[in-house]
Amino acid sequence: MASLRVAIIGCGSIAKHRHLLEYQANSKVDIVAVCDKVEERVNETAQRYQVKAYTDYQAMLAKEELDAVSVCLPNYLHAPVSIAALEAGCHVLCEKPMATSIQEAEAMITATKKRGKKLMIGHNQRFVPSHQKAREMIANGELGKIYSFRTAFGHGGPEGWSIDGKNSWFFKKDEAFIGSMGDLGVHKADLIRFLLGEEISEVAAFVETNAKTDTDVDDNAVCMLKTESGIIGTLAASWAYVSKEDNATRIYGEKGILRLEDDSTYSFIVHHADGNVTNIDLGGIQSNEEDGQTTTHVIDHFVDSILNDIEPLVNGEEGLKSLQVILAALESSQTKTITKI
Repeated sequence: MASLRVAIIGCGSIAKHRHLLEYQANSKVDIVAVCDKVEERVNETAQRYQVKAYTDYQAMLAKEELDAVSVCLPNYLHAPVSIAALEAGCHVLCEKPMATSIQEAEAMITATKKRGKKLMIGHNQRFVPSHQKAREMIANGELGKIYSFRTAFGHGGPEGWSIDGKNSWFFKKDEAFIGSMGDLGVHKADLIRFLLGEEISEVAAFVETNAKTDTDVDDNAVCMLKTESGIIGTLAASWAYVSKEDNATRIYGEKGILRLEDDSTYSFIVHHADGNVTNIDLGGIQSNEEDGQTTTHVIDHFVDSILNDIEPLVNGEEGLKSLQVILAALESSQTKTITKI
């Protein structure tokens, strides 16, 4: 296969600033079509990339000979559109969270296996250099026994990022299903699972709406997580960090402390138990506030997984496990109990 014929479904900000740019930069890809129900938006995008425009994804899937699609839609459409694309014979890269329920996620995985296609979920935090180095260090035992962690992802809210601003679907429960926990918290749930190499077994959480008005989704959450081996830590997700984005993680181990993405100069810092400090600049994390970084490596990995017939690092099963963590956080907050996964 000389190049993949790819289409993007949904022409909002994540498509505009990430998927389209990264597909265009990949020499193994030809973008052939874009789809969005907003005619003016899709026509503008199609003109910019010199591709076909569709307002109906089903018509696009029927007419175009596609190898793969990116699903960049509101959360409630992730599962049905991904399944339709898989059944049409396309590999699928779906934005996070992969679905709004375990049942939807399982249906996506079933469709993947039935059609023999790749399904990847867009959890870009796994591809950040500092996070990959941390995973390797932890797996090699360089931190010794891991005791605890804390991780946070917060910014001023999607109104500053979404193409529709304050009118965005992010704030509408019937379209988003979940707020900051689905937008940001699921990234960190996936990251902690990736870094520690084990699953979350119990969740206790406060998931609140206390910063935004005119919305019925959460905008501020703090969770306590416990892994299978007994490592405990906290996860915070917020649309209430009004002055500066926080995307930092710390891992506390027997032989030292890892600080990831919480220093303006060094993305990877180790505070060794003997008092020595190691500072390493591995390049900053991809951020909505940054325009200088050109790739999250998600697109490149998705393309390579198709062309080389390898399982994506974040396949459907991995996406489901991270989704289960945020669903457990919702349940814990609603029932005021510790939720077991």
